Amino acid sequence: MLLSTDIWVAALIRRTELGGGFAVVARKGDARAGSVLVKVLNRAQGTTRLYAEATRGDGERVWMQPSLSDQEPELDRYIERAARIDPDIWVVEIDDREGRHFLTEPVEQG
Repeated sequence: MLLSTDIWVAALIRRTELGGGFAVVARKGDARAGSVLVKVLNRAQGTTRLYAEATRGDGERVWMQPSLSDQEPELDRYIERAARIDPDIWVVEIDDREGRHFLTEPVEQG
């Protein structure tokens, strides 16, 4: 059984804080079943990455980069478009010196 989105997001924020990063909910969606975008800021390198959750054909939950850009304004435009399409979407922003995403599920490289 999958966790509700609000509990999953709280766990991600807690993992981030325990790892020395900072995380905040930038956009709150449906508490039970909203999808999630994770925006990772690495201010030391001046880059940003965006991760979106997806489900493989076998039902496994994975994360992918929907845009390979590392430019924050471009990724913010992607987030805006996604929120217009899906008003239940969550956005979690993580600021980490090492650029870590703190996701425990598999992350597919683009």
